[in-house]
Amino acid sequence: MNFTRWSARLPGTQRRAAARDDRSSVPAARAECARPETVTVLPDGDAETSAPGPGRGLEALSAREILGQLPAPVALLQGPDHRITYVNEAYETAFGPRPTGTPAADAMPELVELSLLPLLDQVLRSGTPRTVKSRKVLGGSSYTVTCTPVAASDKESEGGVLVYATDVTGHADAAERLRTSERRHRETAVTLQRSLLPQELEQPDDLRIAATYQPGGTDAAVGGDWYDVITLGAGRTALVIGDVMGRGVRAAAVMGQLRTAVRAYARLDLPPHEVLQLLDGLASEIDASQIATCVYAVHDPNEGRLVYSSAGHLPILVCDEDGVIHRAEDPTGPPLGTGGWIHTSGTIALPPGSTAVLYTDGLVERRSEDIDEGVAALERALSGAKGSPQVVCDRLIRSLGVTAEHDDDVAVLVVQHPARTGSNAELFHNASLDLLGGIEAAPRARAFATGVLTSWRFPVELCDLGVLAASELVANSLQHGTPPMRLGLRRTDRRLIIEVTDGDDHLPRRRRAEPADEAGRGISIVATIASSWGSRRTPGGGKAVWCEFALPQ
Repeated sequence: MNFTRWSARLPGTQRRAAARDDRSSVPAARAECARPETVTVLPDGDAETSAPGPGRGLEALSAREILGQLPAPVALLQGPDHRITYVNEAYETAFGPRPTGTPAADAMPELVELSLLPLLDQVLRSGTPRTVKSRKVLGGSSYTVTCTPVAASDKESEGGVLVYATDVTGHADAAERLRTSERRHRETAVTLQRSLLPQELEQPDDLRIAATYQPGGTDAAVGGDWYDVITLGAGRTALVIGDVMGRGVRAAAVMGQLRTAVRAYARLDLPPHEVLQLLDGLASEIDASQIATCVYAVHDPNEGRLVYSSAGHLPILVCDEDGVIHRAEDPTGPPLGTGGWIHTSGTIALPPGSTAVLYTDGLVERRSEDIDEGVAALERALSGAKGSPQVVCDRLIRSLGVTAEHDDDVAVLVVQHPARTGSNAELFHNASLDLLGGIEAAPRARAFATGVLTSWRFPVELCDLGVLAASELVANSLQHGTPPMRLGLRRTDRRLIIEVTDGDDHLPRRRRAEPADEAGRGISIVATIASSWGSRRTPGGGKAVWCEFALPQ
């Protein structure tokens, strides 16, 4: 094999050779005094060279001299067993001396560490150069290695592979530090995101609820998806899901502020559109550059429906007992933070036996298709999803193709209104009485409450407390409210709920009554004996005042 033949393939040698062939060009000064020289590889792998003098040109240098002066490790391997023919000084400095004529698998453990032996076979068979980037040896250094095929000089000689390694340890360490920093940044965002989500969902008496949050894959920054379940009292429940546009810790932080604000506004027991109206103004104050979508819905077991308001969010889907899908599309306002919009509320039925799904765009949005196609796919998956809310959650995630490598955050909230039959249904009852007439309405209300609570087989002490609370709430309504008035009693498997509605929208407040006052103690009495109490304005004008008693387990 002649080294001169394949040394012309080295970078720069072809341009110099072309310059020599071009008669019209002026030859380089070194080339004018160069003496041609032939290098022959001896059977033991050594080479015979003439002693060149000073001022030689590149064509007068042997391949051995060129490779020997390279600062990068270079090795020449020959034959199918990759016998060592030559290693330069840089190679010996990096990995130690290597005996010539020995197979690389036996004498070059660094090639095994770099997993290059199979690659050498491929290069030798295909005659195509191959490069592997940033592989680490046991000593900790990283190398990018290029394997180039070397043709035989005659039929009797065997072809070989030239191995050229570049030390990229500094680059590899910098890249690893960057990956570590990005991984820690993402872990911080994920931890913040999860800590701001509910650690345990509230479970209302009349609903069964499950939720799932899955952050985007490792290549995607964490977003601002969130959900929440808030019990409002008197059996009513608020359901919330939202998505802050943007990525990273900032989006998660804005999400946390919005979720906290939603819980605070929910305690005011306002209609859904008023909650979003307040949230819209707050979103602009938190960060004018951040835009968020949100759906706020309220379930009242006495009405069997969801009252909701949407700020640019995807529609709620409801699957009834027969598998028919209903989509809550209107009304939908612009996202939070845009300002200048009056939100409105809409309704969608949620009868017993039905399932509602609230979700973020990561579940249905794909780069290759319209988002309406994703929503339609979710509808098909929901129509066939059976089982508990958590089972439905998991099935929807799988059906929509969401994996650990998904490129966007996904939040799903599944709400089931179970249809109760048999002994389970006996634990849920409702009774109501219209309060007609004047002062005689109070004794009728006490008699009604006594009869109902006794028929529900409550303990005597609980019956007495319930009758007292109903009497105080009715008396307060008769004194401060206006017709129409109504007393409602409701029991679930966990609590007794007493509620009085009237036509006046002034909400009562608890105050300290002076010893000489003849009135003003009713709400204080109710707050003392009941587990909780509250009041809210009703949609048609008027108010509802309620209290709850926890049932003995």
